[in-house]
This record gives sequence, structure tokens and C-alpha cells, in this order.
Amino acid sequence: MMYINDETIERFLKEDVSYIDLTTLVMGIGNEKGQICFTTREDMVLSGVEEVLRIFGKLGIKTIQSLPSGTIIKSGETFIIAEGLASNLHMAWKVSLNILEYCCGIATRTKRLVDKARSVNPKISIVSTRKSFPGTKELVIKSIIAGGAFPHRLGLSETILIFKQHVNFLGDFEGLSQIIGQIKINACEKKIIVEVENETEAMLIAGTDIDGLQFDKVPISDLRSLVEKVRHINPQLTLIAAGGINESNIEGYASTDVDAIATSSVYFGKPADIKVTIDKY
Repeated sequence: MMYINDETIERFLKEDVSYIDLTTLVMGIGNEKGQICFTTREDMVLSGVEEVLRIFGKLGIKTIQSLPSGTIIKSGETFIIAEGLASNLHMAWKVSLNILEYCCGIATRTKRLVDKARSVNPKISIVSTRKSFPGTKELVIKSIIAGGAFPHRLGLSETILIFKQHVNFLGDFEGLSQIIGQIKINACEKKIIVEVENETEAMLIAGTDIDGLQFDKVPISDLRSLVEKVRHINPQLTLIAAGGINESNIEGYASTDVDAIATSSVYFGKPADIKVTIDKY
């Protein structure tokens, strides 16, 4: 589902285990055999499982049972069981739990957003923004996909998305409208999306040779009528709602007839609640 290289997996482990597990070493229990189990305390969507299993593999821990990322599980379900030396189980414990709790939290929030939006508009897409914490992109993108959404854009090199911060260097949206043709020539195989904040900007730019509009922080009541007006000008445009959209208002935005909703809210919230047990056997 998601390519994460060995260097990243090693970095996750190295951050927590810089040299040794001092506690296990001084207790003299490192060579005892044990079993580690991960059990959810709440209904959730799994994510990060495969990365945890790769950490296990690097530490010589044998996986006995696991469920894949994207699986929907109920409170009380055990989804990973593995066996190995106590020293290795304790090295894997916290880094694995951190990955799972944060990733499952994102995947679960994403699933709730997708379900709410599609209860109103079954054809709508939910896409996540670039506002994830630096250094976590692989894991958060994997998690939003596990929850049923897709990345809006993975980085600046991927798509053409023109913000007001770009337009400021051209003077105004009239200046932007005059260079859309040249942008098309410069990147003929790419789609051009322009972010707008009000009806004036939207109506001016909708008549040019762009491919889509992203409406930033436009109230639901205004957006509904604005979408209708833009569709009348150019029914082929992709229309995206963005800015401050979360679980409390996503159904309203989904009802405006936009094609997609871009959100950052999936990244921010409580981690999933997961219980870990490590026992001698």
C-alpha cells in the first residue's frame, strides 16, 4: 500500500533505542522468552501494522498473528501477537505502540469523515492536505488511505495549485487570468487548480482555461450558490472545498455539490487507545 524504506524503519527504532535497553539489561531478564500482544480499547481502523512487523523483524521477533492496515476492528480485539526474547520485545514495545496509536487515530478519524460526507454525497472525494507534522508523511499518508481518503497533493512538485500568495506577485486575479495560457504551455500535461476566497475571484477565473477551483473558508450557504454559478460558466471544472472543514461541518460542505473536500483535521486529535501486554512464556 505504501512504500517506506528501511532507513525510515531503522530511524523509528533508533530514536528510542539509542544503544541498549538499560532496564532489561540490569534486571538480567533479556534472554527470557516472551509474548507481546496489542489489543484495542476502542473501535478503530488499523494503520501502521506493517511497519511494526518490520520493526519486529529487525529485532528477531516472530509474528504469530496480525491484521492488515485498513481493517476495521472492535473494542477488545487483539490484532498483533508476536514472540521473542524479552530484551527485543521491550525494545520494540513503545516505538511500535506510538506508531500504532497515532496511525490508527488518523485512520479512524479519516473513516468517520469519509462516512459522514458520503452519507450526503456518495460520489464526493475526501483528500488530506500537506499540513502533517514534518517527518511523518509516509505514515500519515498511509493512514488516511487506510481510512478511505486520498492525499490532496504530496508536495510542491506534484501539482499546480495557485494560491493568493502566488497571485500577489501578479497584482491580482486579472493578472493571473492573463497568464493561464502560458502556464498551460509550460506544463501542458498538468491540471491547474486555483484557490479563491469569494465570488468575485471565482467568477473571474472560472472562465479561463483552468481545470479546477478550490474554495477556501467560504461559508456553506455562500458556497452552495457559488458552486451553482460556477457550474453554469464551466461545468467541467473540478470544485474543491477547503479551510476549517472537520467532523462538525463536513456534511454541510458535502451537500454543496463540490467534487472534493480537502481537510487537515484528520492529523489532529487523540491517538487511538491500544493496550499492550508482554508476558513470559
